[in-house]
Amino acid sequence: MYAIVEIAGQQFKVAKDQKVFVHRLEGEEGDSVSFDKVLLTGDGDNITVGAPAIEGALVGAKINRHLKGDKVIVFKKKRRKGYKVKNGHRQYLTEIVIESITAKGGKKALTESMNRLSKAGKKASESKAEKKEEKKADNDLSKHTVAELKEMAKEKGIEGYSSMKKAELIEALS
Repeated sequence: MYAIVEIAGQQFKVAKDQKVFVHRLEGEEGDSVSFDKVLLTGDGDNITVGAPAIEGALVGAKINRHLKGDKVIVFKKKRRKGYKVKNGHRQYLTEIVIESITAKGGKKALTESMNRLSKAGKKASESKAEKKEEKKADNDLSKHTVAELKEMAKEKGIEGYSSMKKAELIEALS
């Protein structure tokens, strides 16, 4: 089961036991939070769409930790004028783990494409889904931030991890 939920002004597709990095939330590490602005839920072929949100639907989550995102460099320049400004920014983030998705009410909507799928089409889509899952398992490290990758490298005892870039860290951890 999955849901599309609005958290801190952004929409996320979430599933149970998934880690999500969102803009900084109020609360301490270990606190439970719930989000009631659920826009869509899906369970197999049953899709429930809200207008705009599903009444009575809740997504429960637990705050795992607070952290800062990767550094973003903002460089402004006007040519031939001698104007250059360089700024950096690191977004404050909160890592949450989705604990539960509860859906009640709303309008059920089956898309026409789902109704038109034949048995052969379903088998083809299942095989594509299996291939995507295999690729996700291979690229699992790319979903982590640089800080998380550095922590993993530190735990494995890799030397020189502090000066490595994200791609180098992924290669060293693979």
